[in-house]
Amino acid sequence: MDRLDQLESQSIYIIREAYYHYKKLAVLWSIGKDSTTLVWLCRKAFFGKLPFPALHIDTSYKFPQMYRFRDEYSKKWGMELIVSRNEEALAAGMTCGKKLECCTALKTEGLKLAIRKYGFEALLLGIRRDEHGIRAKERYFSPRDEQFKWDYQDQPPELWDQYKNQAEERTHIRVHPLLHWAEVDIWRYIRRENIPITELYFAKDGKRYRSIGCTTCCSPIASNAATLDEMIHELETTTMSERAGRAQDKENTYTMQKLRALGYM
Repeated sequence: MDRLDQLESQSIYIIREAYYHYKKLAVLWSIGKDSTTLVWLCRKAFFGKLPFPALHIDTSYKFPQMYRFRDEYSKKWGMELIVSRNEEALAAGMTCGKKLECCTALKTEGLKLAIRKYGFEALLLGIRRDEHGIRAKERYFSPRDEQFKWDYQDQPPELWDQYKNQAEERTHIRVHPLLHWAEVDIWRYIRRENIPITELYFAKDGKRYRSIGCTTCCSPIASNAATLDEMIHELETTTMSERAGRAQDKENTYTMQKLRALGYM
């Protein structure tokens, strides 16, 4: 069994554990490479058919290519797609680009609205420890309080891959099946599995997006990597952080920690 097989096996185990413990479950699908890989793994865990919905938090400021990809593949993969927007904040004039304020209103509050509306006990998310120092503090099964807040100073132990202690009564659980993956692992797995991915990641006119989200918060990086092989080679040699082009990650560590403590993805 090679590294990708081991990563896949552990993730599928966590996905199935979550499905066993939580009957009101959804997978959060941002349309980025990680969440699309997670959706692929969820489908693989259940023999090609998702037994729970895919939830997309729509700020209304995503790239057009992301919306097209979402609509195309949710149909091709036969998924139940739920789209949640904080219509009240948008109607009040909240625009993307105000960093802490817009992420809280359009993403975090949009997510809370969906959790309350559909009664989700747990959500599967495609975050990884190597993305950001704050995300490295997460557990595979991470509880939130009644306000969906995360206490990063009081995380439960996870010993010997035993997660049953997380099945006790909690308000809400975030499950992170990709926590042990690295960025280059994701791309190697996408290449091996031939997973469809939005074209934003591939270089055009000397630029590409390494991390995608809202148009106002993402900047392309200089790159000529127009194929998966070229992208993987680039990652094996670069010293630039993955989220260097994301506005949230140009803030200090405290700001990102505060966002996640409030329920940010």
